[in-house]
Amino acid sequence: MSVTTFPRLLAHGAELDTAPESFGVLRASSDVVGDEHALRERMSEDGYLYMPGYLDRDEVLQARHEMTRRLAAEGQLDLRFPHEESIAASGSTVKFHPDLAKGNAPLQQVLYSGRMIEFYERLLGEAVRHFDFTWVRAVSPGTGTPPHCDHVYMGRGTDTLYTAWVPLGDVSLEMGGLMVLENSHKIERLRDNYCRKDVDSFCTNRRDDDYADMGGGGNIRSGGWLSNKPAKLRERLGGRWLTNEFRAGDLLTFSTFLVHASLDNQTNHIRLSSDSRYQRASEPADERWIGVEPIGHGRAAKRGMIC
Repeated sequence: MSVTTFPRLLAHGAELDTAPESFGVLRASSDVVGDEHALRERMSEDGYLYMPGYLDRDEVLQARHEMTRRLAAEGQLDLRFPHEESIAASGSTVKFHPDLAKGNAPLQQVLYSGRMIEFYERLLGEAVRHFDFTWVRAVSPGTGTPPHCDHVYMGRGTDTLYTAWVPLGDVSLEMGGLMVLENSHKIERLRDNYCRKDVDSFCTNRRDDDYADMGGGGNIRSGGWLSNKPAKLRERLGGRWLTNEFRAGDLLTFSTFLVHASLDNQTNHIRLSSDSRYQRASEPADERWIGVEPIGHGRAAKRGMIC
């Protein structure tokens, strides 16, 4: 994809600068997928690994089929069209829908067996474990996810934790795929400050009424976001926003210290994707995301602290 071909792109309602010095495409790492040492070097260098077509496309589309079937039954899709097209029903505002992962055998196959586990065993050099909770995005037309580091939501275990972002269907630029901020995993002031915060910790000495919600109590911005202005954030931190047009079967994995966000969905489709997490089995895992019914960001996850 040439940098001269980008359409008008929005992130959190603001137009992004798509000039070559501000915006670009992800570097593909398909050339090193079988080389564990090269994978680790590339991850250290880029903070992410993008592997077009690494996963089985048919398996991904089977998982998508189950999701769109459920969305249609819930009234989220325009039933004048085949549910596989994921045309949003009028007034649909769905964004985060983890229930679409429950009982979805094709999705479990894609994310937690076969090529996915083989990849992380190669990257990490030993047996791996994954979080039991699966994040599913079913993003209606509108604004996307603001910039953040994943570590603020899942940093109570090992630092060597990776997110797998999987597009569950073909995702055009206008549909609002994921974008990463180039070299942001190397910015020490982010890694040592914002990324070390915990959305479920609250300040006992200045507690807000909303302390049970993410970011309540003065520890961190509500929701855990780094910023709600992706364009301004890039100007302040440097680097480029990097993304691509994605296809079912692509895999994008990255460090939990890498700043990322999503483009706004400017289409009439619901955009489907999943986030899953992987680490070495020998290292501690964040208890919020482990077990049959993980506690997540509920009250049981809250920790008081002096700020």
